[in-house]
Amino acid sequence: MKTSTANPAVVKKKKKSFWYVFKKNLPLTVMAAPGLIVMILFRYLPMSGLLLAFKRFSVRDGIFGSQWIGFKNFEFLFKTTDAWIITRNTLLYNGLFILLDLVMAVAMAIGLNELLKKRRAKIYQTIFMAPYFLSWVVVSFMAFSMFSVDDGLFNHLLDYFGFAGVDWYSDPGKWPFILTFFQLWKTIGYSTVMYLSSLTGIPNDYYEAAVIDGATKWQQIKNITLPCLKPMMIVLTILAIGRIFYADFGLFFQLPRDSGPLYDVTQVIDTYVYRALKETGNVGMASAASLYQSVVGFVLVVGTNLVVRKMDPDSALF
Repeated sequence: MKTSTANPAVVKKKKKSFWYVFKKNLPLTVMAAPGLIVMILFRYLPMSGLLLAFKRFSVRDGIFGSQWIGFKNFEFLFKTTDAWIITRNTLLYNGLFILLDLVMAVAMAIGLNELLKKRRAKIYQTIFMAPYFLSWVVVSFMAFSMFSVDDGLFNHLLDYFGFAGVDWYSDPGKWPFILTFFQLWKTIGYSTVMYLSSLTGIPNDYYEAAVIDGATKWQQIKNITLPCLKPMMIVLTILAIGRIFYADFGLFFQLPRDSGPLYDVTQVIDTYVYRALKETGNVGMASAASLYQSVVGFVLVVGTNLVVRKMDPDSALF
């Protein structure tokens, strides 16, 4: 019977090849080290805090020494009378934001890309992008200057034309429109830039061939631009759906100025947890809400990606 043994030279060669690859990639590893360290410190190490969702946290006992209480911290989300309101508001607002952001950002990106004077397009792009860098605190004061009952711009205009003033911060019916407007105004520029970056990668040969074939501008957009934007649209939509249970805290807390009469239309999961944490100081309860949002977001991302992969495997995120 013939037996074979490993060749020591081959093994030695494999070990050398590992160190060779390591040394070859050492500059890239050093460049990536700060980002990896930050990710470990602020993304992975804090994961130990997930234990708080199943414990009655005590500062004296710490995270690992606190008493286990199972799923009792989750009860405040599901047994409260506000559970339906905060879930409804979170899902409906985010669903509307995803849809409008997708349509308007793509339309604006195509419009800017079609401008013949690129300098003017850059000016418009800067104007659309500027609100993204404002904090919601600043935006809330801008909104207050418009909606203030006594000195607001809108009430002065209504009074000038002979109409009665409106108590904007006590009228829930108007705030779904106000919140949607300010959300789009603040974030639409960032999404537009994302799609513009994809448009720059489309070869001009496609459009030149379409012009030779007699295609109109709408036909070029329909048959060239939109299909080329499709992968980016799908990826950004999947990522947005993954955060559909997360609400922009500044939008729903700062902009309405924490007005009690508006809670029915401005109360979302994040603001509810913040107010409950501020009143009760229950850290475990806040951790349970965060874990719930993360798990649901993960399931939504994976599920949406599976649907996309079955419909169009090349457009799936993973």
